This record gives sequence, C-alpha cells and structure tokens, in this order.
Amino acid sequence: MNEQLDIKPRAPQPDGDDGGQRVVLVTGPSGAGRSTAINALEDLGFEAIDNLPLSLIPQLLANPHRNMPVALGVDVRNRDFSVAALIELIDNLTRHPGYHVEVLYLDCDATTLTKRFSATRRRHPMAGEMDPLEAIAAEKNLLVPIRARADVLVNTSDLSPHDLKSELGELFATGASEQLQVSVQSFSYKRGVPRGIDIMFDCRFLENPHWEPTLREMDGRSKKVQDYVMDDARYSEFFARVRDLILFLLPAHRDEGKAHLAIGFGCTGGQHRSVTLTEQMAQALSAEGWQVTKRHRELERSVADTADAQNG
Repeated sequence: MNEQLDIKPRAPQPDGDDGGQRVVLVTGPSGAGRSTAINALEDLGFEAIDNLPLSLIPQLLANPHRNMPVALGVDVRNRDFSVAALIELIDNLTRHPGYHVEVLYLDCDATTLTKRFSATRRRHPMAGEMDPLEAIAAEKNLLVPIRARADVLVNTSDLSPHDLKSELGELFATGASEQLQVSVQSFSYKRGVPRGIDIMFDCRFLENPHWEPTLREMDGRSKKVQDYVMDDARYSEFFARVRDLILFLLPAHRDEGKAHLAIGFGCTGGQHRSVTLTEQMAQALSAEGWQVTKRHRELERSVADTADAQNG
C-alpha cells in the first residue's frame, strides 16, 4: 500500500490544511445511513464511490484526479475489509502530503438499527447464524477502533435522511454550486410513466395534432405543431398556471436540499402535445434563471428503433 501511494511523511500544517486532495472516508455500522451520506456528499460536489475494495483505494487515489474532493464508502461488506487494513489506510493517507483525509463515522443505537433492518426487511451483513440484534452488537464492537479514529462523528439515531443531509451540508460544504437541476420530460401514457418523475402533468385534454394529416408526422419541436397546440383556447391558462406553480415549488425543493427535480408532461403518443409543453416550459424556466435540461422519451425511442432497423 505504501508503494502504491508513494508514501512520504508530511510536515505538520496549520489547521491540518495542506492544500491536498480532500478525501472523506465514510464508515460506521450497517444501517446507520452511509448510503444517504454518500449521496449527500455527491450532491455537495464530491466524487462519491461506495463499497470499493480497500486494496483498490490507493490505486484509485494515485491516479490523476478530477480536481474534486472524494468521498469513499467503507464498511464490513467491502470485499477485503478488516479493521487493521482500514486503520492502515487511514494512517497512510494521513501521512501522505497529497491528501487531506477525514473519517466520517455514522453511529446509531442498536434499537434503532434493529427497527431499520426490520422495516426494510434486509438481512444484516454479519447475521450468519446470529439474530439481528446480536449481529448489530458484533459489528459495533468490531468497529470500536475505527470509531475512535473518527474526525467527524454523527449519531443518526434521531435523524431523518433530510436531517442527516442537512447536517452533512454544514460539515462538508465544498463551495460547489448547489443550484437545483431541473429536468423537463415528455412521454406517452401508453408506454407508462417514466421512472423518477417527481411532478407530472397530463395534457391529453388539448387538441391533438395527430388528427391533422399535415402535422401527423411532425412532432412538438416543430413550430407548426406548437402553434396548433397553443391555439387551443385552454392552452394559455393551463400553461400559465403550471408555470407559476413550478416556479413557486422550485425554490422550496431547493431549500429542502433536493439536487434534482424531474417534471413530466404526458400525452397519448408522446409526440405532439407533451413535446410542445416540454419545449415551452423548459424555455420559460430557463428564462427565470433555472438550470434546465429536457428529454423527449418517445422521440428518443423512435430514433433508436430506426437506427436498430438500419443496422439490423
């Protein structure tokens, strides 16, 4: 491990700030919130990697980095995990002049951990022949030396995922942009609602360009189709009300700590009305200063199907 990282003793630095790459090792007993913490750190601008074998961490860090802080999730499920190996890794990184390492230990009382495993119906990774409470106690005892090395100790027993994310935001803010990312998507109800949609609007009540022969083969990115949809007497009020609602909700979701919000517009075929609404709403939200991406699921599928047919 020393050879892979080319370890050299580093001189003491004021306040521990040596300008090296920031590395946060996230660990603690199973069920204490490591996955939530990893996701929260990723939202804060860290490159987050979970369950990487300990033996591969030096190789990962030795490669040129992307000028980003790194958060690495480590627990007993790691393939080659041992307390001795993790302590050795912490010592080596601490001595290395190129890294500023912090150990984030997420703790939780045994009773709460038992309830969490019961609620999720997941098996404790150390259960074996032991009952869940025994496995939890065994893991907590195993990790006592790691807990003693923690730079940051957070007890999650009484914290919701939102509370934990908020606390980590205060502890590990990187200064990276925390602007809410907004995705606006069109889709066809016949093919089902896309996974991950947070807010959904049905626009099948609008006049359908499909029944206009000259527009049938076009889609909602075309000005002719957009004009047809927008000529519906109900369009203007619908669009204005939805736009105002979204603009009201976006700051609230951002303040809640949400990193991404997906908004969907659905119609029958996902080609005309929902595409028009997606195009127009993305433009309106961008004009208000929000970072917006757009996606047209059915149009993307159509392109993919055409490519497959040509290559078949």
